[in-house]
Amino acid sequence: MDFQNLTKKAQQFVTDLFEKNKQEDVLLFHNFEHTETVVARAKEISSQYELTEKDQAILLIASWFHDTGHLFVEPVMHEVKSIELMKGFFARHVIEEDDLIEPIERCIIATRMPRNPKTLPEQIICDADTYHLGTKDFKTTNKQLRKEYTLRKLVPANHNWNKQSLEFMEDHKYYTPYAQGLLEEGKQKNVERLRDKILKVELEEAAGETSGKADTKEAKEGKGKGSKDSKDQKDSKDSKDSKDSKDSKDPAEPAKKSSLLSKGIQTMLRLTSDNHLELSGMADGKANILISVNAIIISVILTVLLRRLEIDTHLTIPTIIFLVFSLTTIVISILATRPKISGGTFSKEDILNKKTNLLFFGNFHKATLKEYEWGMREMMKDEDYLYGALINDIYQLGVVLGRKYKLIRTAYFVFMIGIIISVLAFAMAVILNRGGSTNSTAMPL
Repeated sequence: MDFQNLTKKAQQFVTDLFEKNKQEDVLLFHNFEHTETVVARAKEISSQYELTEKDQAILLIASWFHDTGHLFVEPVMHEVKSIELMKGFFARHVIEEDDLIEPIERCIIATRMPRNPKTLPEQIICDADTYHLGTKDFKTTNKQLRKEYTLRKLVPANHNWNKQSLEFMEDHKYYTPYAQGLLEEGKQKNVERLRDKILKVELEEAAGETSGKADTKEAKEGKGKGSKDSKDQKDSKDSKDSKDSKDSKDPAEPAKKSSLLSKGIQTMLRLTSDNHLELSGMADGKANILISVNAIIISVILTVLLRRLEIDTHLTIPTIIFLVFSLTTIVISILATRPKISGGTFSKEDILNKKTNLLFFGNFHKATLKEYEWGMREMMKDEDYLYGALINDIYQLGVVLGRKYKLIRTAYFVFMIGIIISVLAFAMAVILNRGGSTNSTAMPL
């Protein structure tokens, strides 16, 4: 079978399909351009692997057909329609190649959520279909998809699209090692941008709601300062209208405002904690580098250089200098990563008086499960106590981070100075010893 010719026929069939059923004003994302892009990316990824001609044809034909169903049905059923169109193509052109239909069908179904590709062609088409998630084009394609779904009345105009996109991105994964190495880092950057955008919007909404409350309060206070005579002149009709106006207010509005504010605060606290933990991990990594490097240096000095000092006595002082600086660097690095653990117990009075933070393991690791559960439930009853504990947790993380980075900075400085002084000391020892009398003694024969 001429698989290359079959693939070209499939390409022409899909091209004609999009030409005859143009929906460019609605299909802003799932259009022919997107299909061509997926095919090109499928070729790119498959070039990294040794696919047979048959598997390559299966992959490319599935890539051409995988989104054709969008031309005729809603997204939820588009894979089924795409398979129907693919089978129609085979019925018209290559009836004898029935053994291709099933693997192509599996490839198209593999792009359906939730995804669970089994074979390499299935994994490749999944990665090709979501290739854009890890590129700089994600911002543009995400806007196109949102507008398309809005035009197709699949999402309301006020839908929180960014949040939905973030949830999709967090659940998404690349399957081929090539896509993972090429696109995963870019995808994570796009995830962070979405998180920042969501946080910014939530904080702006919360700030706007708070400002609105303040304006309303000021207006009420200004109204209350009116003259007493003016107030006495109000008739019963005005009082009734005022009462009706108050009664007509949406009772759910204060709860909605409070929910927005609380949501923004929670997101802010979560992101701050995540950033602190990431910085802490980076600090531990830097300390680990220093410990590993200097441990190797000390091993070399103790196993190789010390045995030479009996012969090359002029290297004794430089060796000691090098050893001292390396040892000092290791000690400082260990101090930077050395954890502090508190008592691990708390009393009921501590909880009732809001004096302990159960969000930190050091305050409860010796308590019983029953005590800890009771304490957490008490915390969750009091919103101020809970937020206070979160704020305290972030502050304590910041204090620990400050100490860590200060010690690591000192360790790197000591290591740098030690390297410089040691190299200079070795150089001076060699220069001063050259041409002069040697302190080494001849080995007895």
